[in-house]
Amino acid sequence: MARRCELTGKAVQSGNLVSHSNHKTRTRFLPNLCNVTLISDALGRSVRLRVAAASLRSVEHRGGLDAFLTKANENELSQGARLLKRQIAKKVTESEAVPA
Repeated sequence: MARRCELTGKAVQSGNLVSHSNHKTRTRFLPNLCNVTLISDALGRSVRLRVAAASLRSVEHRGGLDAFLTKANENELSQGARLLKRQIAKKVTESEAVPA
């Protein structure tokens, strides 16, 4: 399983730990990934994703999973998130076409 956020694409970064004596040691900076269950209002079901903790704040700020995915750039999303985005868009257009 890749160490990459499924929603924002945040991944492992590499860099240096620099000591007081300016001695540099190579290191990896890992994203804070969490397994979460998010609810899709349009689909009416819950979805399990591996998401960075900072991405959860972005999802809440944009108004939920559906709003986040509709505004998200498709090349940052994982394959599962792209499929979910298409399903949500299809469901939203179907609900708009049928007048209640």
